[in-house]
Amino acid sequence: MPEHTRNPAPAAAVLGAAILAVLVWGATPLATKVAVGGLDPLAVGVWRTLLGALGAVPVIVLGRLRLPASGPGRAWLLVSALGGFVAFPVLFSLGLGRTSAGHGALLIGLLPVFTGLFAALVERRPPGRRWALGCILALLGTAILAGARFGLDGGQSLGGTSWQGDALVGLGCLAAAAGYVAGAIAAREAGTWAVTYWGLVVGALVLLPFAPVAVSLEPLASASGPILLSVAYLAIGSSILAYAAWYWALAKGGIGHTALTQFAQPLIGLVLAVAILGEDLTWPMAIAAAAILGGVALARRRVQLT
Repeated sequence: MPEHTRNPAPAAAVLGAAILAVLVWGATPLATKVAVGGLDPLAVGVWRTLLGALGAVPVIVLGRLRLPASGPGRAWLLVSALGGFVAFPVLFSLGLGRTSAGHGALLIGLLPVFTGLFAALVERRPPGRRWALGCILALLGTAILAGARFGLDGGQSLGGTSWQGDALVGLGCLAAAAGYVAGAIAAREAGTWAVTYWGLVVGALVLLPFAPVAVSLEPLASASGPILLSVAYLAIGSSILAYAAWYWALAKGGIGHTALTQFAQPLIGLVLAVAILGEDLTWPMAIAAAAILGGVALARRRVQLT
């Protein structure tokens, strides 16, 4: 029997777990930007998953966490690992090496859109009109951000950003969304902790051949304290704690509904980028943030009524 059927969770607990994940992930662009400031972006993406897997192995052994028993369950776990623990950390780190933390934070606004669309495809349930309108509004905010590159920002500088970096971040978000949906489905059979920790291990095995490259690019031993703390945050907070909380919330609260909580993540990341890194807040970025948050308010209202 699926986990979410055996043990129904209170709505407040589901929302709390989702908010915890979003708060932790909200600081991910900041931590990634700090890390790629002193380490090669590829090395950051690889080390993030490899170090997370080192912490996952003892938990798997001591907790006797098992892989999904069925073939489809293991297939979903593989998709989850490839999307969330291989493609996303590598693409996101490479992207943040070429764009600003603020841009990376706003582009994460694509995640709930992609997640909801993947969930609709998998569950064969078309989203409601209000949900679609909310997602369109959020995507419009992303389009405004992209439009600033073509002179629509009144000539303001986009120093430290590039369309290549933004594109890599966007592709990473697409991969992560597929991983979220697959992980939530696998968690219904094996449980959230098993999917999270086994996903990290599977992702690490895929990235293991790149470990010598990561070591040769930038050894962690020579990195400064803030950089090491940022990598540790990405490995423990973003890859272990946030994923476990997020998969649990998705499995218990429903993918389409819970995914909308992530629309708040861009604002968190943007505020941190401006407040801590001192990045400029241009008017296109402010309008984009307003559109993204307005989109989640519209889409979330629709989901709650259905």
